Amino acid sequence: MTSAPRRSAGAPSRDRSAQRGARRGFVATCVAVAAALVLSACTVPFLPAPTAKPSTSTVDPSIAASAPKGLEKFYSQPVEWSSCENGFQCGKVQVPKDYANPGAGDITLSVIKLPSTGNKQGSILVNPGGPGGSGVDYIKDAGNTNFTEKLKNNYDLVGFDPRGVKRSAPVTCMTDAERDAAREKVFRKNTDEGLEAALAFNKSFAEQCLEQTGDVLGHIDTVSAAKDLDILRAVVNDAKLNYLGFSYGTFLGSTYAALFPDNVGRLVLDGAVDPSISNEELTAGQARAFERAIRTYVASCQGQNQCPLSGSVENGVQEIRDLINAVDQNPQTAKDGRLVTSNDFVNGLILPLYNDQSWPALTQALESAFSGDVSQMMRLADLGADREANGSYSSNSAFAFQAINCLDYPMVTDTAGMRAEEARLIQDSPTFGSFFAYGGVNCKDWPYKNTRTPAPVEYNGSAPIVVVGTTGDPATPLEWSQSLRKQLENASLVTWEGEGHTAYGRSNSCVSTAVDEYFVDGKLPQDGLKC
Repeated sequence: MTSAPRRSAGAPSRDRSAQRGARRGFVATCVAVAAALVLSACTVPFLPAPTAKPSTSTVDPSIAASAPKGLEKFYSQPVEWSSCENGFQCGKVQVPKDYANPGAGDITLSVIKLPSTGNKQGSILVNPGGPGGSGVDYIKDAGNTNFTEKLKNNYDLVGFDPRGVKRSAPVTCMTDAERDAAREKVFRKNTDEGLEAALAFNKSFAEQCLEQTGDVLGHIDTVSAAKDLDILRAVVNDAKLNYLGFSYGTFLGSTYAALFPDNVGRLVLDGAVDPSISNEELTAGQARAFERAIRTYVASCQGQNQCPLSGSVENGVQEIRDLINAVDQNPQTAKDGRLVTSNDFVNGLILPLYNDQSWPALTQALESAFSGDVSQMMRLADLGADREANGSYSSNSAFAFQAINCLDYPMVTDTAGMRAEEARLIQDSPTFGSFFAYGGVNCKDWPYKNTRTPAPVEYNGSAPIVVVGTTGDPATPLEWSQSLRKQLENASLVTWEGEGHTAYGRSNSCVSTAVDEYFVDGKLPQDGLKC
């Protein structure tokens, strides 16, 4: 597991625990930044929902009857909901560890619900992205702020930690101290010696993950998670799945639609991942998109009264590249005494690109870095890694990210192939390309091989699906949303003309109205709607 920007993606949030960045490798995740980062604060207050009494929900027999053969007990299980988190309800749901052998043991999924405040139409299951993002944290921290009153009046909002994530049979690999130490490692993978060292480290890491996690590590792929989603649909008593997935959550949602086309209700897929393209194509698309994003940021910064970047946009971007190179050649020390490598520096640089409201925080961090203090950039990297000020890590998202991707994608792992990919990435993205390279190192010695080959999604259901894309999205480029809409066929594309990752909850009333009217009133947005 190596330190480098990583591909993960996620829903907007006002709280770092619901942030995730699209970055590859070890350094980890924060689900996407949607409101301005407040560097002095770790969390934000939220308004409590109405207090809910503990209750046990039973599944309607007609819904339980939809269970695939051999899974009846999972579809018909009652869920005991208890009050938690100041106005929410929490529960546990059992799913089979291995769908090919349902009797081989169960996994317990953690679920949270923000109850409807009005006339309940049903539930909306929400996935904030990743892979590795916690849906429980997202609803807990952002359920009251990132969803409209119209949606909250008409639906229970249900978040869940997918298998392998945080509270749901989590992938476990390192202590917090070991994670800090791993972040300080720099492998010069463009040299034979550095690549060999990186492979050795990742092999040892993989063995550690298997030892601490057990064989569930081989069953946390997205297809299995999509089958879990159908059990969750049943136990919240919905005949059809209503679902809002951000970023990687769109991949989970489109996988569900292909597996259970007749069970699709109202699905919104925001910031789409194209399921038809390879891991290397995904990486290249993100590298280009982040390069566009840094140029857009620099242009905006240079239009402000105070900006540490001078000259033309090209000059300003080159100043950032020179700063990265300086940190790479001579890692610096933050005020807390920790070493700041170029990997952490780039992760800190990338995180605010997920939301243009966070650009002032990036300007502030760059200004300090140019003055010789990299502490603020490290703080941004810590936000992305879910590291608390006391040195603890609040999630396992980095571990889950790697484990799920190694199952979902075949990787180029031979030296020649990875070297060629690095050359292409540097050409596509002079600022970030080298940090996106060598993703195959993470999976070459992973204990379980990929269970999926990328292919276009095939959906033949009668219910239309809404795809949402953002023109300036650095993590899931707009062309991926356009491609997914074509693959689904029975779908409508809404495009937000804005900057940052995903749209619902952080864009404008055009997007929120289109999504709300679809969920609440069944009104499909006009295909090609521009917001």
